[in-house]
Amino acid sequence: MLGGAALSFTAALALAAAGDSRISLWLVAAAVIAAATVWLESGPDSAKEIAVVATLAGAAAAGRVLFAAVPGVQPVTVITIVAGAALGLRAGVGVGMLAAFVSNFFLAQGPWTPFQMLAWGACGAIGALLAPLLRRRLALACVAALLGLGFSAFMDVWEWFAFWPHDWRSLAFLIGRGFPFDVAHAAGNVALALAAGPELRRLLDRYGRRLHAEVVWT
Repeated sequence: MLGGAALSFTAALALAAAGDSRISLWLVAAAVIAAATVWLESGPDSAKEIAVVATLAGAAAAGRVLFAAVPGVQPVTVITIVAGAALGLRAGVGVGMLAAFVSNFFLAQGPWTPFQMLAWGACGAIGALLAPLLRRRLALACVAALLGLGFSAFMDVWEWFAFWPHDWRSLAFLIGRGFPFDVAHAAGNVALALAAGPELRRLLDRYGRRLHAEVVWT
């Protein structure tokens, strides 16, 4: 797997040097996802950790599919942030990436999938980095709102880079077109974080302590 990641990254550099930046971007994304997958599978207590990551990702994916009729509103971001804060960097990244991949089997896979995986994986990583701050309901809601806007902006910029002319007018059009959905994403995150964020954090904290508990024989 790591060899494939290195090969993809090398091919991306070659294509970028040749001027094919769009294809190189997808290859770099594939390389990063492959490396992250190996990292997730090789951790301590990986079987238990992968099981809880799969469970949380499944719940997040189901919530995303359930809210698909409400544009922009989805629980993936909040669940991913809380998973990272409670269970650590590896779990946060894994939940975000897997939730995007699984939910797109129902909502449509496409060239956007790797970038959604990376963006939600980054949300999990930020949740882990800000873990002490995110015990408070209001702090979690604020971070979830910012990451909702950040996720949506990242996807707007990716779409512009991949499919549109690389000029400021196209970028401004895309950001303006997506702004109502970006706000809906942030507002949905705030509502979910205020309603259930700290409770989910406490639940996952308890599970995380059991997950990483060491048995000492005396």
